[in-house]
Amino acid sequence: MRQFDLARTLIAQPSVTPDDAGCQDVIAATLEALGFEVRRLAFGQVSNLWARLGDKRPLLAYAGHTDVVPTGPLDAWTTPPFEPSVRDGFLYGRGAADMKGGIACMLAATETFVRQNRMRGSLAFLITSDEEGDAVDGTRRVMEVLADEGELPDYCLVGEPSSLERAGDTVRHGRRGSMNARLAIQGIQGHVAYPHLAKNPIDIASRIIQALSQMTWDEASEDFPATNLEFSNVTSGTGATNVIPGELVAHFNFRFSPASTPESLQARAEAIIAERCEHYEVEWQTSALPFLNTSADFQNTVAEAIREATGTAPRFDTGGGTSDARFVAAHGCPVVELGPCNETIHQVNERVSLDDLEALERIYLKILESILT
Repeated sequence: MRQFDLARTLIAQPSVTPDDAGCQDVIAATLEALGFEVRRLAFGQVSNLWARLGDKRPLLAYAGHTDVVPTGPLDAWTTPPFEPSVRDGFLYGRGAADMKGGIACMLAATETFVRQNRMRGSLAFLITSDEEGDAVDGTRRVMEVLADEGELPDYCLVGEPSSLERAGDTVRHGRRGSMNARLAIQGIQGHVAYPHLAKNPIDIASRIIQALSQMTWDEASEDFPATNLEFSNVTSGTGATNVIPGELVAHFNFRFSPASTPESLQARAEAIIAERCEHYEVEWQTSALPFLNTSADFQNTVAEAIREATGTAPRFDTGGGTSDARFVAAHGCPVVELGPCNETIHQVNERVSLDDLEALERIYLKILESILT
């Protein structure tokens, strides 16, 4: 169980974003032993690795991240988060599913493939320590370097935990966009006994929140759900129970499909706000644009590999949050996400099934055989 040993080794490194903590040394040593040329691309505090074997097309890239989110309260973990342990058929530890287990399976599949096959194209690994953090100096920067050098992949598979109940049951073939807003509403502070001398921003905000939350922004399509808006934070008040506050700050997020653009959503939302509020400021930040895999052939290859390895057909969807696949798609590269189950990602006692690790290694190997032999 080579993938198991690699997963344990990677989990044992306390690589809380953006610290790689030596994970990429393990990956580099594994790939160099197979003949890969390994490049280190460091930007700021972020460690990146680009490793390639072969100089011909097609170029398939396996992509992933070695950084993990913070552990949370240590006393809530059954076993220490960076001491991998096995219980009841699961491997536990921070990053087990997101996504050191996926990287381990990619490496194990690559070892088997390189030793058993003559490759007709090229295989690469794009690994970063900047996915769980700001996502500024990681995959995005590496893709810019590859574009400048004419070395962009022909296909890319990101090992994010896409599956729901068992490895390979779900593949992400796109993602929704994400846009955040900070809305500041100005009122007039006053005494609660004299509301006619004040203007309560909470009252104003309640009308705005209701209108924005009830708006239909666009319609669902075959590949994407309808655009959705959710409020995440609302802050107001002085702490006193007899004071009408003078300001309220609210944060909300759009998860949007290609049916809408950031500009159209901003314009419609601000029109709703302006109808109900005279004095306000709103700041917008778009962190991701929606994308969809552009290659039916690649998607079919992945689906067939899953069927051959597991005996079941996957479903394709665009759910979940954002991932580094958006930076790959931005350069026109066909990309899908396929990894272990995401049930426990970012949680205390994160885990991955040992059966899923074995299945995922088989799937990744089938994909290599289909594209590169």
